[in-house]
Amino acid sequence: MTNIASSSGTFDIGGDLPVVRLGYGTMQLPGEGVWGPPKDHDTAVAVLRRTVELGITFFDTADSYGPETAEQLLKDALHPYADDVVIATKSGLTRQGPGVWTPLGYPPYLRQQCELSLRRLGVDTIDLYQLHRIDEAYPLEDQVGEFKALQDEGKIRHIGLSEVTVDQIKAAREVADIATVQNLYNLGNRSAEDVLDYCEAEGIGFIPWFPLATGQLSKEDGPLADASRDHGATPSQLALAWLLRRSPVMLPIPGTSSLDHLESNTEAAGIELTDEEYEKLSSSVD
Repeated sequence: MTNIASSSGTFDIGGDLPVVRLGYGTMQLPGEGVWGPPKDHDTAVAVLRRTVELGITFFDTADSYGPETAEQLLKDALHPYADDVVIATKSGLTRQGPGVWTPLGYPPYLRQQCELSLRRLGVDTIDLYQLHRIDEAYPLEDQVGEFKALQDEGKIRHIGLSEVTVDQIKAAREVADIATVQNLYNLGNRSAEDVLDYCEAEGIGFIPWFPLATGQLSKEDGPLADASRDHGATPSQLALAWLLRRSPVMLPIPGTSSLDHLESNTEAAGIELTDEEYEKLSSSVD
């Protein structure tokens, strides 16, 4: 079972950076509360190396995952990176302990974090650099403007945003080109529907975080259980297949620290939902 992720198709981030649409998110690799080292370093490395074998090319991480842990794991596992591997990272959230996330959009801090991510990842240019949260303590144009300056210096290739409204995307686009948006979105939570529709209309990649609602959608007795039995797939696979079908700009990034879950999630790339199945799933979860 190799290169099965490619069945999900491709999307060109920023119009010029192709990725396989079904990616991988690294948030579950660090310890509990996204804090500290993984339970098993060797297993974390093995999972990351297997992703590449399965045809995944798009990796989403952040300086705050660990903090620093996930970026370092990517380097340990995959450096030197294959030509088609695209790494997206983020800055703008600080960590004071397990499960604690505090926005900080002070422009010199964002620049410092970019420099540190470059070093940890072992790259000269970050493929996609995302503002993890807009910090209301600083003007949006100053935060995005710092990203634009880093882009002009060649330190980042494309700029992304996370957890934003349509109006915030429009405001950011007055300062810089925005290639992707990463918002909470899954079959059971479609509160970002207007943002997704805007991104699709504008050709902006949409990265749904929490794509499986951390297991809520994948329970054997959950809302997808009956449909999964009918389809001969797992609930998680159907939830991911639904996302891939929902929009051509959708870039799901399911994360896991388990090789078995990784294999199973990636098989979702090959599931083609009929119109009837898609509509049934869409109405099965409110």
